[in-house]
Amino acid sequence: MRPVCIYTDFFVVCSGQNPRQTKAIHDEVYGRLKRDHRILPHAVEGASEATWIVLDYLDVVLHVFTPEARGYYRLEDLWGDVPAVELEAATA
Repeated sequence: MRPVCIYTDFFVVCSGQNPRQTKAIHDEVYGRLKRDHRILPHAVEGASEATWIVLDYLDVVLHVFTPEARGYYRLEDLWGDVPAVELEAATA
């Protein structure tokens, strides 16, 4: 995100198929970073609705969307001038 954004270095944007899955993604990321690295987010928003959950780890901000919310907010279009890296979904 630098140099176009002064408050974070990276946005991680991902989607779950429904609110239950976005909440599960949130819970897994939160739990692993806490357990394995003793890192807690500075702020969390949207976890109760689970259509757009934001975990702010200061240098990295994680956005977890449902497909409908991701299409509505089009975060990638808003920050279209920032280089993007596409990753494949992890498999168990």
